[in-house]
Amino acid sequence: MSERDRILWQCRRGLLELDLVLQRFVEARLEQLSADETAALKLLLAFDDNDLLDLVMRRAEPVDTRVTAVLEMLRVV
Repeated sequence: MSERDRILWQCRRGLLELDLVLQRFVEARLEQLSADETAALKLLLAFDDNDLLDLVMRRAEPVDTRVTAVLEMLRVV
């Protein structure tokens, strides 16, 4: 399984809203991400669904600043 396939699989979440945002983001931006941004995306994908949705919906801000840039990209998709 390729890294892209792994990321796509991790984007399948239990919350439809999160699924939609993540799928759109991956389709539009994954190929353009740097290695650091891809690593940050993987960190975000390790979050629980509700915590990740709170971050994407701006109901929370990340403690780990490594994910900030990718999170901002996710928020505008």
